This record gives sequence, C-alpha cells and structure tokens, in this order.
Amino acid sequence: MSDGPDDRELADRLYRELEATEDLPIDRVANRWLGEAQAVASEIRGDVTPTVRREGATDVLELLEAIEGTDNERADERVERARRLAARLAQA
Repeated sequence: MSDGPDDRELADRLYRELEATEDLPIDRVANRWLGEAQAVASEIRGDVTPTVRREGATDVLELLEAIEGTDNERADERVERARRLAARLAQA
C-alpha cells in the first residue's frame, strides 16, 4: 500500500480533530481516552511507514470506540469525524 500526501493529510486532520477537543468541557473518562488517542495520532502524522500509520490509526480507532459519549455535542461531533478518519487510515 502506498503512503502519500493524502495519507499524511488524513493523519494530520485526524490529529487536529482530536486536538480541537482539548479545551471543551467533556466527561473525565472520555477525556482520558481522547488524550491517549491524540498522542497516538500525533505520532502517526509525521514521517512514518505506511504500516506504522495503519497500525497507529487502528489503535486510535480502538481508543475512540471506547468513548460512549463526551457530554459535549461539539466534542461528540469531533470524535465522530476522528473515527471516520482513523477508519480510512486503518484501511489505507
């Protein structure tokens, strides 16, 4: 599988969606999952192999799937967009 600018851009968009939840008031448990997901997303947006990016995206997706809700509508929307991006990257 190839790893081109599109995959790097998706990884960056994934990170930015998660980063955008930092200042929102959200559920404490969801916040921990989001923090872990954001850390992984940060690692895979750089110069990494396609395999590392796919595996990291899979990890992010699993972390996000553990979130049942954030108690904040805007954060929930960001999490949903991040889930879709992570799923695309995991299949890239």
